[in-house]
Amino acid sequence: MPSTRVTIWNEFVHERENPDVAEVYPDGIHTTIASALDQHGFETRTATLDDPEHGLTEDVLDETDVLTWWGHAAHDAVEDRIVERVHERVLDGMGLIVLHSGHYSKVFQRLMGTSCSLKWREAAERERLWVVEPSHPIASGIDECIELPEAEMYGERFDVPRPDTLVFTSWFEGGEVFRSGCCYHRGSGKVFYFRPGHETYPIYHDGAIRQVLANACDWATPVDESPEPSYGNTDPREEIDTNDERTVH
Repeated sequence: MPSTRVTIWNEFVHERENPDVAEVYPDGIHTTIASALDQHGFETRTATLDDPEHGLTEDVLDETDVLTWWGHAAHDAVEDRIVERVHERVLDGMGLIVLHSGHYSKVFQRLMGTSCSLKWREAAERERLWVVEPSHPIASGIDECIELPEAEMYGERFDVPRPDTLVFTSWFEGGEVFRSGCCYHRGSGKVFYFRPGHETYPIYHDGAIRQVLANACDWATPVDESPEPSYGNTDPREEIDTNDERTVH
């Protein structure tokens, strides 16, 4: 069976501008995520904002089963035509994993149809990421709780549609809670929003977080044997009278 092809997209701004971020992710968040997925047997490639067409050409997306998306400082710099291209590929079946501040990305807002706004606070506080749907494939191999010693707080209300499945809920040291692992279906594609991952904390070096990313890519991979839906005017399956003048042929 061929390996799932994952494209890891990162705007790659903070790592080049902020020494504190560069210390945590010297080669970029995208390379750290790629190394995690490589270890789990995925076929990976990376793309960044400054690549031609943001690295998301039609050929690249045609060869992508799952796209992961990390953005923060440059959401508005992503060209609308590329957003449309990604959006269409998700509807056609490509999986999309939206990470941390990618909740404000154009493509996630387009897929959700809401502002995707939330409360936030950066105070290096403890986070407990509770598994609330342990039977879900994305939670496979994960203990009932992932504890992160330092994280950026995201708090409710999170302005997104109700998830098809909520896999993780976060509690923060300051008292807030947040829906941190949200599964959606859009068209033929699967979308997973996963909250952990602020750039100044080594979240993507954590073994449990890396396992979740691998599980999410497995879950979001298109299923080859899925039936192709058909649309439009169609012939009846049973014999009916089509002589009525209102019948459209």
